[in-house]
Amino acid sequence: MPRIQLLNPRLANQIAAGEVVERPASVIKELLENSLDAGATRVDIDVEQGGVKLLRVRDDGCGIVEGDLPLALSRHATSKIMDLDDLERVATLGFRGEALASVASVSRLLLTSCSEAADQAWQVETEGRDMNPRVQPAAHPRGTTVEVRDLFFNTPARRKFLRTEKTEFGHLEEVVKRLALSRFDVAFNLRHNGRSVLSLRPAHTEQEARRRVASICGPAFVEQSVTIDQERSGLRLWGWVGLPTFSRSQADLQYFCVNGRMIRDKLVAHAVRQAYRDVLFNGRHPTFVLFLEVDPAVVDVNVHPTKHEVRFRDGRMVHDFLFSTLYRALADQRPDSQGGAADDPAGAEGLQSTPMPAASGLSAGVFSGQTHMPLNEPAAAWSVSPAAVERPSPQALAGATQAYAGLYGDSAAPAPPQMPPAGEAGEVPPLGYALAQLHGVFILAENADGLVVVDMHAAHERITYERLKQAMELEGLRSQPLLVPESMAVSQRQADCAEEHAAWFARLGFALQRMGPETLAIREIPALLRQADAAQLVQDVLADLMEFGTSDRIEAHRNELLATMACHGSVRANRRLTLAEMNGLLRDMEQTERSGQCNHGRPTWTRMSMGELDKLFLRGR
Repeated sequence: MPRIQLLNPRLANQIAAGEVVERPASVIKELLENSLDAGATRVDIDVEQGGVKLLRVRDDGCGIVEGDLPLALSRHATSKIMDLDDLERVATLGFRGEALASVASVSRLLLTSCSEAADQAWQVETEGRDMNPRVQPAAHPRGTTVEVRDLFFNTPARRKFLRTEKTEFGHLEEVVKRLALSRFDVAFNLRHNGRSVLSLRPAHTEQEARRRVASICGPAFVEQSVTIDQERSGLRLWGWVGLPTFSRSQADLQYFCVNGRMIRDKLVAHAVRQAYRDVLFNGRHPTFVLFLEVDPAVVDVNVHPTKHEVRFRDGRMVHDFLFSTLYRALADQRPDSQGGAADDPAGAEGLQSTPMPAASGLSAGVFSGQTHMPLNEPAAAWSVSPAAVERPSPQALAGATQAYAGLYGDSAAPAPPQMPPAGEAGEVPPLGYALAQLHGVFILAENADGLVVVDMHAAHERITYERLKQAMELEGLRSQPLLVPESMAVSQRQADCAEEHAAWFARLGFALQRMGPETLAIREIPALLRQADAAQLVQDVLADLMEFGTSDRIEAHRNELLATMACHGSVRANRRLTLAEMNGLLRDMEQTERSGQCNHGRPTWTRMSMGELDKLFLRGR
């Protein structure tokens, strides 16, 4: 081995560039963060050939004085932190002072700047490995422009790893979008090969912020999302979370910002996944644009070379705050709060539920051959096969026809519930009044806005499931002692974790005893989970506890069983319901949490407004 020696500056910059500059998107991220830290209110980005030929970022920030221009291209040179105390409370996007030096070592860089107090602008130019900055006067308004040309021109091996122009620009555009979402007060303009791609004005009001989110994430996301703003224990979470019905096949519409810094963090992802667990269809991903504000002293941003991850001083508190806030926001989305259907929450304003008028017509027994099925009976009462359903007799059908005929004649036959006059529309429940049952599967109802269609099995499944969970919460998880305690081998860290959380395990029905430095004995398990692999479940829970400080695996297993019970105990397809039973189901939906989705994440109801129905039949044309 050769003797130890210091790396020369050029080689050190090349190595640093390998960490900072992966592709053109990496360069644009560093340049934009510098502009934002400089107090810019407008940023213009020009890109050619996906960023390989040219990257130009121009801002109206505070600028750089003449004497600091060569220093700005040196390694570990920054104006953002001065001592260790600043590093422990980082309030800027950049702080390492390596970005410009790394970019300059693999490109031809021209930096032009004019500070607020300067009479004239100056520019500094470098080219690749030479790193000999040349300073000269220039013409430039207040602010800074950085031009990066011929990226990786002197490192062809790195250039071969770049993808097509379209792919590279796609990554670059995503970086600009993420930063535009993190700073609503800054205008962003992006051009590619002379064509305008993105033009975002500053957003100073909530309506303007929603407009920016809609332009970046699509108007459908804003229309089908819930606005949240919660603050607790020095933490504030605000933004938009998509309804479960507006999910994606990929996690490509997820933006999370901590103190103005967009991150991708495992702890955050775990908390969000937990909050959506009961309402998201298998294999689907939630959508959200969220902003977390915390004291900079309790979050460490210096844990990843690209600053994509952070570390919280109290990760468990942050996790619990995120989970509880999102969980409650989703749970509170009932029909009366959405104001529209599960897939159309941007519809009419939510209507308050009022008592349903006395049942008459069909619900009073026109179909005399049917058996009445109260929806509040135990789940077992619903276990009836389709073949056992008693169909209405021909005489009953004839009687029903006569009864409805009476509605249009002089007959005094009782009529089914009807909508109140238009002036009294505010008295109509959100899901309206049932009209009929379609093929024994769907309930058709009329509300103040139009037609409501309900999947009766999916809706009743959610109602039953939520009631089972409430009953379980009240009664708790009963433990069942094992005849022969089950021994399991663990690491010393896992054994220590099990001892530390012994009381938490006990509340969930587990009794664990440490038998040695790396051995645990399971003496009791929850009676509801007696068929589960107890040892594997404990292993998974311990892994979660050590990584996130919390775990929901036991609750998840319990809820899976309750969901199965609810599925088997809910009203089946082809089961004929009376209008009174249909209306009872609609009223239960309006009072039940997460009633917009069944236990498997499928929507339970939808709506077509009168305007949509008019368009369907070309009315008004």
